[in-house]
Amino acid sequence: QVQLVESGGGVVQTGGSLRLSCTVAGSGFSIDAMAWYRQAPGEQRELVAGFTRSYVGSSAVYADSVKGRFTISKDFAKNAVFLQMNNVKPEDTAVYYCNADFHDLPGTYWGQGTQVTVSS
Repeated sequence: QVQLVESGGGVVQTGGSLRLSCTVAGSGFSIDAMAWYRQAPGEQRELVAGFTRSYVGSSAVYADSVKGRFTISKDFAKNAVFLQMNNVKPEDTAVYYCNADFHDLPGTYWGQGTQVTVSS
C-alpha cells in the first residue's frame, strides 16, 4: 500500500517563508509524477508546482501566481518532494496537497493535506 505523508504547514506572516515536505511511504512502487496542489475555501483545487511529466527527468512547472517565490525540489533517495515557499502572501492561504502518480498503479494519489495560513 502506498501513502503520501505531508508535513510543514503552519501559520506564517506575509513575506515570510515555509517549507512543505511530502514523502511516499510504502514499497514496490515507481513514481511517474509528483506535484503540489492547493485549495482555498470556496475555490477549486489548483496546481501550484510539480514534476508533472516525469518525476525523474522533467523540469518543474509552476503556477504563474507563485513563479519566482516558490521552488519545488525532489529527493530520489527519499521518494520525496519539497515546496520552498518564500515571500508568501495572504492569497497563498490554503490547504496544500501532495499528489503522485505511480507506474503500474491505477488512479492518482493524494496526501491528507496541510494547512498554510499567511497572516497580514
